[in-house]
Amino acid sequence: MTDDYAKERLHNNLRTVREAVLRKLDGLSEYDIRRPLTWTGTNLLGLVKHLSFWDARYFGEVFGRPFPEPLPRWQDNEPGGPEMWAAEDETREEITGRYRRVWAHSDATIAALALDAPGRVDWWRRPEVTLFDILVHMHGETARHAGHADILREQLDHATGTTGAPAAPQEDAAFWEAHRARVERAARAAAEGA
Repeated sequence: MTDDYAKERLHNNLRTVREAVLRKLDGLSEYDIRRPLTWTGTNLLGLVKHLSFWDARYFGEVFGRPFPEPLPRWQDNEPGGPEMWAAEDETREEITGRYRRVWAHSDATIAALALDAPGRVDWWRRPEVTLFDILVHMHGETARHAGHADILREQLDHATGTTGAPAAPQEDAAFWEAHRARVERAARAAAEGA
């Protein structure tokens, strides 16, 4: 496998999961993209905001190519910190627009550097990295959060799949109630047998 082929495959996969995250916002109200859907307050717009900051940092600062817009300080990444949710004065367009600008900046870094180009992630146990390491890391991080977004979107309006729209074929409520009942019976039977 050539480096160019591997780089293009990784880059295309990263682009695909980035777009999937944004599509999860399609058709939802301001309230629904912002409201906390987990114990820790995870929400769809907060995931986009979080990913924009880390994509910018990993493909920017790590390779000496900082993103040209202000970002929160590294230290602000703490539980309940401002990078995981949108304040009332932050618009959907502001957050999604920044994410798309980050993509352009990150994509330029990816295009300009070879897979073995060196970078440095000071907070990693092994801080010396390559573009390959960061492509793999950010694909994994983005795909992980795309999975979170899938579940959050399903909680809101039962939409599943790679778009914000319900996946075809769409089963009716009775089908899903029966399915959940089967899953519940299996869980209880396994617990009783343990």
